[in-house]
Amino acid sequence: MPDHDVLSAGDRVLLAQERSLGDAGADGGHCRRARDGDIAAPSSGRPFESRSSAIPAPKKVTPEKVLQSFNTWHFKREQPADPHLMLQIISEAIGRREPVPFVLYWGKGPRCTLGEPDTECLDFLAALADRVRDAYEPGAAIKLIFTDTHAELNGHAQQSIRKYFAEVEAGARQRGFDACRLGQLIRASEAVAANDLDDEDVPQDTLQRLSAGARKWYHGAGTAEQGALIYYRMNMVERRAVEIAFPRSIFVTFNGSKFRGLFPKHLPIFFMYSLRRGVSVKPWFLPVDATPCDDSACHCVAHWSRAS
Repeated sequence: MPDHDVLSAGDRVLLAQERSLGDAGADGGHCRRARDGDIAAPSSGRPFESRSSAIPAPKKVTPEKVLQSFNTWHFKREQPADPHLMLQIISEAIGRREPVPFVLYWGKGPRCTLGEPDTECLDFLAALADRVRDAYEPGAAIKLIFTDTHAELNGHAQQSIRKYFAEVEAGARQRGFDACRLGQLIRASEAVAANDLDDEDVPQDTLQRLSAGARKWYHGAGTAEQGALIYYRMNMVERRAVEIAFPRSIFVTFNGSKFRGLFPKHLPIFFMYSLRRGVSVKPWFLPVDATPCDDSACHCVAHWSRAS
């Protein structure tokens, strides 16, 4: 339900440390093998030595180098949570020669069709995957978790939810991503009971932020504050379901660290820009003046026609 916060400059203190790591250098050029029949140098009397022996051994891929490939201010809005655990997950992927696993929530706003902000965000995620592949050939495995549970809470029509997520999923698969529904994860995770909630009081600062977002996007029953409280309780269950389904993955979010408590407790968190550097508005909430679609009318085509 939190919609956006545009970060300004980032963590200046840690930026200098990051820059000191440097970028990956290029390997040397290819060498030509000596052909059969190459003659010896006159002064040595020894056979010509094949230049192939001068080819350096491939550089070993390290977790630090893979992390460095995407953990830059081009993608991140602030420093990640638990980078040491992030390195462990990357190391495990390297050991198995598998892609580095990333998972993230993808929500639903007023639109019922794929829009320009969605494709721009998907392309930005693809650019992150390309950076990982440049450092580590298996690359990255990106999984979108469609938050159908949140869309239902916010009062969106089922037809609109299905149509929007289906179009986003098609765009995601074109870029090599996978997708699933959050509701499916909860149902598949029988270890997470519906009443298995955190009994601690809801942090008031978090509830205030969620209520501000609810006043913009919540169209369900009751007040925006009531919707925000239900949303918080749902997240306490959902974050457990995500951990069970993806226990060794890097969790990506377009939110900032002030919402850390909503995300999987035991997964490392990568706080990422959404569309490009400096922008963290969630794509499904754009444009901000969009008229919500429902079962009786779709306003997406009319809006994009006006925008063009």
